Amino acid sequence: MWFKNVRVYQLASPLTLDQASLEQAFAEYKFVPCSGQEAVRSGFSFPLHQSITQYCHLQANRWFFAVKRQEKVLPAAVINEELQPKIDSMAQEQGRPLSRKEKQALKEELIQTLLPRAFSRSSLTQGYYDSEHNWLVINTGGAGKAEDILALLRKALGSLPALPWLDNHKLNNSLQLWLQHQALPQGFVPGSDVELKAPDEEGAKVKFSNHLLSAEEVQTHLQDKLVTRIALQQTDGLSLTVSDDNGIKQIRYPDLLTEQHEELGWEDLALRLDADLLLMADSLNKALLAIQQQVAGQQDSI
Repeated sequence: MWFKNVRVYQLASPLTLDQASLEQAFAEYKFVPCSGQEAVRSGFSFPLHQSITQYCHLQANRWFFAVKRQEKVLPAAVINEELQPKIDSMAQEQGRPLSRKEKQALKEELIQTLLPRAFSRSSLTQGYYDSEHNWLVINTGGAGKAEDILALLRKALGSLPALPWLDNHKLNNSLQLWLQHQALPQGFVPGSDVELKAPDEEGAKVKFSNHLLSAEEVQTHLQDKLVTRIALQQTDGLSLTVSDDNGIKQIRYPDLLTEQHEELGWEDLALRLDADLLLMADSLNKALLAIQQQVAGQQDSI
């Protein structure tokens, strides 16, 4: 339940559906396992636990959801092992080498015959909509995976005008300042990890880990490189890494926070999971809001 990497999207207008409407919308696009000939399938699942059969979990001003994705696993070595004899046989029949197009057609036909026998691999991605800040927070570090989830939400809800929560140009300006220990988000200090990349064709990169970022050997790279990601640490809370692609990664919560509800135990599963969700989302929202406000404010001053 503790989000580790997130993509955040700002909505152009608030979502006003009630919980019953959301539950119905998600149920219409619920997860169903892949059929024999399908390579991949996604659908809504239960955000709290498989035993708590609720597609939309409402908590104060947030509603939580989850998307389950299943894909068939066909190792390339297996495909190639069965494909080569088919290529050789057809080439012998034709009396000539096969074209690339013909080989691709054989490969696609073979994949369709192998899919019913392939293993399945499933993953669950959680997210929440926060009506107070009007943003979506999706628990994934990959932009492509997040876009797939947005597409499913658009199908279920009819529309979803969502954009990345930070302007990339403004974010890049802030990343440079943060490494210089300037204009940091409220309550944050620099961490000990940073990556920089030169903006020229060669794109020389440098990475510092567990390093004092104020050191001269780090700061000199600002002369010819741009910060692509930097670790930040709340003085009394979580730590995270902000990337220039709008991703928030490597989120770590303090032990005092994650262990706060240990006394509740797990006898009432719904109560425990809901309590942990509340702590996680409150803590994460506080950090996200500080970053958003700093980037927007810094951007106005540039």
